[in-house]
Amino acid sequence: MLRTPPQATATALALVVHELATNSVKYGALSAGDGLLDVSGGMADEDVEIVWTEQGGPDIPAPAGLTGYGSRLVRQTIEDQLSGSVTYDWTNSGAVVTLRINGEKMSQ
Repeated sequence: MLRTPPQATATALALVVHELATNSVKYGALSAGDGLLDVSGGMADEDVEIVWTEQGGPDIPAPAGLTGYGSRLVRQTIEDQLSGSVTYDWTNSGAVVTLRINGEKMSQ
């Protein structure tokens, strides 16, 4: 297996967080005065799981598909560079994005 340098893993994760934060400021919880954002993480088996939870933003419908540039960027970064997965859950109170990253990528 080809080893990913730690700085590449950190850069990839920073890119994903920046994209999620940008969307939150433009359209989600951080665009509202009383919106809340919780980012938490932990281990899920051998993987690292990060859960991005937004609440209190404007009511927006769930997108028909995640085909925009930012969504593709997040998915490709998590899946291809970090050997993980990303899931989106569009709840009534806000978006919940779960990032699951191969634990070996985080410990190199």
